[in-house]
Amino acid sequence: MAEPLGEPADRRTVRDGQVPVTVERGLVYATAGGTELRLDVHRPDGPGTPVVLYAHGGGWTRDDRGTDAETRLAPLAAQGITVVSADYRRASRAVFPQQVHDLKGAVRWLRAHGPRLGLATERLGVWGASAGAYLVSLLALSEGEEELEGTVGGHLDRSSAVQAVVHWFGQTDLVASASRSALERRLLPFHFEADLLGTTEEELLAERARRWSLLSRVSAGAPPFLVAHGDRDRIVPPAQGFALHQALVRAGARSRLELLGGAGHEDAEFGSRATLAATAAWLRAVL
Repeated sequence: MAEPLGEPADRRTVRDGQVPVTVERGLVYATAGGTELRLDVHRPDGPGTPVVLYAHGGGWTRDDRGTDAETRLAPLAAQGITVVSADYRRASRAVFPQQVHDLKGAVRWLRAHGPRLGLATERLGVWGASAGAYLVSLLALSEGEEELEGTVGGHLDRSSAVQAVVHWFGQTDLVASASRSALERRLLPFHFEADLLGTTEEELLAERARRWSLLSRVSAGAPPFLVAHGDRDRIVPPAQGFALHQALVRAGARSRLELLGGAGHEDAEFGSRATLAATAAWLRAVL
């Protein structure tokens, strides 16, 4: 008999959902750098639902796979989408691009274990918020790129390609988002990009930011993107989302841009029923 992949399922009905959602927590998908990487599966009733892998935000330095479970993940699952939220190593414990290696490992693991879990993982979407949006977008735009594929979790015979990307208020041009004037460096308490890229030295940071920005990686072969941003985001300006959308369209890829009026960074509006219903509808159409 096969060994269980994780803890027993926790079955419950989402507060404002449409269908019951089963949550399977703590499935180990890899061990990397001495750290066990786990994922949770939020599964709606019914077979063959589309599957999306979620990467949380937190400036690449905090939060985990369970951070948005009640406000986003289970409610989206209640709209008929299987949501798999995965841990990835934080910037304080891993050197970039190991975070991308982890998420690609999760994609391969899902494809390898999909039949056993009863998941339709031949076609997969990815969904990220803020820092997680950057990571899943880079994952989607780097199929077969050895430096970004990594070997985390094995299953190297499985593809890490994905067929849809939901990008919520994430960084797209690291050069722009990492730039600070002297005054801004004193006033702004965060330096997310420097944490991720491992340096605060301005010239080196700019060099690394240019190399890993999303805008230079788009092509006609990119999977479809749904880009959503709040028009009052003061952490990652909405111009970042617009720039990604424009770059994708100009390259010949499919992209949809949604601007949420009055919404700031990590705004509660992103977890509203209307926003989640629109996201679920897009995923069902694409996947």
